[in-house]
Amino acid sequence: MGRDPTAAARFEAASDGTARLDGEITFRTVGPLLPLGSDAIAAGRADAIDLAGVTGADSAGLALLIEWLSLARRAGRHLTYRNVPAQLMQLARLSDVEDLVLPPAASPQV
Repeated sequence: MGRDPTAAARFEAASDGTARLDGEITFRTVGPLLPLGSDAIAAGRADAIDLAGVTGADSAGLALLIEWLSLARRAGRHLTYRNVPAQLMQLARLSDVEDLVLPPAASPQV
C-alpha cells in the first residue's frame, strides 16, 4: 500500500520571512513542494527555511533545495536553510554541493 505523497511532506511559510519544511523530501513529494516554496520565496515569505522537521531525503529533495536557492538568486533574494539534517548534508557532501545548501562558515565541523 503506497502512502499519500501530500501527507508525507508539508511546507508552511509565515509572513515574517521564515518557513518550515516537514516530512520526507523525496522524488514522491517534491512535485507539490516546488511551487509552494517557489511562491513563498518570490513573495518574500521564505528567506529562511527550517528543515528540522525533515524526516528523510533523497537526491530529488536535494535538487529541490538547490532549485529554491537558484530561484531566490534570480529574484534577488537571499535564502538560507536552517537545521539541515545530517542525512541531507551527507548527500550534499557526496554530490559536492554542500556549500550550496549550507555556507562553509555554518557547516558543522567533522
